[in-house]
Amino acid sequence: MASVLLFNKPYKVLCQFTDAEGRDTLANYIDGKRYPGFYAAGRLDYDSEGLVALTNDGQVQHHLANPAFKLPKVYWVQVEGVPQESDLAKLRQGLTLKDGPTKPCKARIIPEPKLWCRTPPIRERENVPTNWLEITLTEGRNRQVRRMTAAIGLPTLRLVRYAIGPWNLSALASGDLETTTIHLPSAAKKSPSSRTPTRGKPQNRRRKPSVKRAKP
Repeated sequence: MASVLLFNKPYKVLCQFTDAEGRDTLANYIDGKRYPGFYAAGRLDYDSEGLVALTNDGQVQHHLANPAFKLPKVYWVQVEGVPQESDLAKLRQGLTLKDGPTKPCKARIIPEPKLWCRTPPIRERENVPTNWLEITLTEGRNRQVRRMTAAIGLPTLRLVRYAIGPWNLSALASGDLETTTIHLPSAAKKSPSSRTPTRGKPQNRRRKPSVKRAKP
């Protein structure tokens, strides 16, 4: 059993505890003395909002951040333009970005969610509609959601991570924090790449011929 902090990261807050440029960080909201050794398990962009999970347990951090465990992450995305079913099909099937193809994901149009006011608000253009998408990923590349929507001609205006695995933002206002626990199944305590090879007798090894000694 390990402790996990769930934090609703506001817009323009770095997903780390220090910054040489003096920008807002997690330290503006989370008391490092009360929660020593806690770090974000997976990052969320400076200009994105929503759920961040922090832990002081290395195995838990690895489990939450490593795509090998396919922990779903749900994003609410406000885009500029009107998504078509063909656009959603491209997202679901996977797109080819500059760093390679994305994995298939879930994507659907949703009504505008009830969210806190963002400061500053998104830019709006007259006569250009906006819509909301829900995109569920099991991988996490740099600015992936923004690049995916841009690839189908729908620039992202606002990006909120709503859920990570079993946790979501339903009880958290922007800037709020709550504590919970997680118990990793034994199979998750080792990633596929960290398993030690099974030691056994080597295969196809020729045996030395036995020599029968004559009795004296």
